[in-house]
Amino acid sequence: MVARRERTRHLIELGGLVQKAGLVDITDDDRALLYGAFLDLAQRLGGENGSQLKLLYRRRGVRTFATEAEQAAAARSQVGKAKPPSVAKPTP
Repeated sequence: MVARRERTRHLIELGGLVQKAGLVDITDDDRALLYGAFLDLAQRLGGENGSQLKLLYRRRGVRTFATEAEQAAAARSQVGKAKPPSVAKPTP
């Protein structure tokens, strides 16, 4: 049962990456298009220049994860520093 949960979590995380990369919106959630694109990517990664492509894609992914983490940390640090909205005092 634990292995099944781990597999389910893994698949959900992979689906999250598809969403995060913007592929769902770009393809209008067209599953056949996504599957075809994944098949093409798999063929390219398994091909002659596959190791170079893997390196390129890994670097791009690592950079993007790092940038997003920095942006999220900056946003969290700004939450406590935000000025409260000014409230106009009623005039007598």
